Amino acid sequence: MQKLNAQDFGADFKWGVAQAAFQTEGHLQTHNRSQSIWDVFQHKKGAIKTGELATNACNFYELYPEDIAIASQLGFDTFAFSVAWARILPQGTGQVNQAGLDFYDKVIDQCLENHLTPWITIYHWDLPQILQQKKGWANRDVLQWYSELANVCTKKFGDRVKNWKVLNEPSAFCGFGYMTGEHAPGVKNLFHFLAASHHANLCQGIGADIVRNNVKNAYVGTGLATFYVEPKNDKWYNTGATERIEATINKMYIEPLVGLGYPYKDFPAMRLIEKYIKPGDDKTIKVDFDYIGIQYYCRLIGQFSPYPPVAFANEVPASVRNVPMNNMGFEIYPQGLHKVVSKYAKYPTIKDIIITENGLCLDDIILNNEIDDATRIKFFEDYLAQLLKAKNEGIAIKGYFCWTLTDNFEWWEGFKARFGLVYVDHQTQKRTIKNSGHWFKDFLQNKLY
Repeated sequence: MQKLNAQDFGADFKWGVAQAAFQTEGHLQTHNRSQSIWDVFQHKKGAIKTGELATNACNFYELYPEDIAIASQLGFDTFAFSVAWARILPQGTGQVNQAGLDFYDKVIDQCLENHLTPWITIYHWDLPQILQQKKGWANRDVLQWYSELANVCTKKFGDRVKNWKVLNEPSAFCGFGYMTGEHAPGVKNLFHFLAASHHANLCQGIGADIVRNNVKNAYVGTGLATFYVEPKNDKWYNTGATERIEATINKMYIEPLVGLGYPYKDFPAMRLIEKYIKPGDDKTIKVDFDYIGIQYYCRLIGQFSPYPPVAFANEVPASVRNVPMNNMGFEIYPQGLHKVVSKYAKYPTIKDIIITENGLCLDDIILNNEIDDATRIKFFEDYLAQLLKAKNEGIAIKGYFCWTLTDNFEWWEGFKARFGLVYVDHQTQKRTIKNSGHWFKDFLQNKLY
């Protein structure tokens, strides 16, 4: 394989690192921050596999100057982060917490001082608990709640922040949060899932309008969890099951956005969502985004199953397929990135594509102050080669954001799933750049400005 070169991606290609508030900040009760759904959920017995808590996380709340400086040192030009809703609007709506705004002001200014472009995600999974008590994303009032957050953030930060992501992975926070109950708020209810999904899709359109109204020269998109989905074999019952999986985890969140509506043809039972659709929703949901954020980690293999009774489909786990995996059991399948990007580029109205999350979690070990993560370096080489292949085929791929800068609190996996380019000792908060971080530094030295 020809040696990968950052110059091949072009002078205007954005190279970034991405992170989220709850996973990194810590200081969950500092300066009037209220509880989010994850503050509550993490204390439920068995909710976090390791039993760990995000109380301190990476202490980004205090150590943000160090982390931002490291990102710049490694050669990245973009720093993507989310704001904590409960830190800015502790009651979910209404009174704005000035201390919360002040913190993100400092983060933004630190980015700019380090020659990093700040890129804000308005919502990354941390709904204030006070709003979940009103059914959260399953309550249509979330359209107004979210609008308040988006307005506050864009009006306050829009003078310096031009790049915005309105939501992070609605399929994940709706599916895991309201259907399977594996993520906060831990709800297991088909109709709450359907309502939450529709309301999240509406908020993507609402968020785009708010960003454009409040931010001059804005560049706005959304971040979608994407999977490359294939059937176990060509048996009709497995191909049909795979179509239903694809409809639920991929098409349900991209096709309404581009004006195609919900994928009823692939999954007729999805018509249950019509209960939550009101006149005019089709116009709100259709969004002419500047970019679509693709967040790709793995391939899924689908098969027919008598359970659950709605989809009659499930995944063949990577662990029984004798394939390379990360330490969360997800298949390492670089070709899937090319396949997903190629598929999404064919949708109408899609302009730019940015890989807003991609990375690998391993059981990293620090030895003699070094983390030899050669598997992660190979991962980046292989995935970036697939991305360059798609770009050379004419797809408008404008950037790649690594997940993530520092080892963080990886939701229900606790601190075990280490995705970072920087190793964090969560007892001392000491940072140590992994070999993969040094690899990126060498790789990005050759990019064009």
